Amino acid sequence: MSDFVEECRREWRRLGVPDPLAEEMAADLTADLREAETEGVSAQEFLGSSAFDPRSFAASWAAERGIIPEPPSRRDARRRPLVLVAFTALAAITLIVAALLLATGEPRLVLATPRTTPPHLQSPPAGSGVPAGPGGRILHTSASAPVEWILLFLAIVALGFAAWLWSINGRSRPPTAPA
Repeated sequence: MSDFVEECRREWRRLGVPDPLAEEMAADLTADLREAETEGVSAQEFLGSSAFDPRSFAASWAAERGIIPEPPSRRDARRRPLVLVAFTALAAITLIVAALLLATGEPRLVLATPRTTPPHLQSPPAGSGVPAGPGGRILHTSASAPVEWILLFLAIVALGFAAWLWSINGRSRPPTAPA
């Protein structure tokens, strides 16, 4: 079983565990394995599946003691960026759609007014190409402009929030030990 302890020592060295702590952990592990052996318990029974993977055993023990940062779970590490990518893509698409709608002015709303137009409504220029009809006027406007401006503003805010989340996501990862 000394091979198992030596593999753990090498892994602790690779992970940057200070030598005094690594030696203390190795001594504890050796003592525990000897005690289990004297009680008639094999190393495989004592360590379970970890008996076949000393590197992961050493890393998890060091993480449990708080010597090295605990590695993030694979499920959480993969899920968080996917959600963030989807959110960012949705915000970017919303921004593009709102900007295009504002640029094209679609959809247009055409209002036909009676002959006597209230002073706050203006008639279109004479060369607009749309006949006013019998005694009335035609008014052109974009019906959705307020909604498009709100959508554009919300998309910009969402992209800013996504940028902030990306910066936090990059900073929140624990440092990894050199291989």
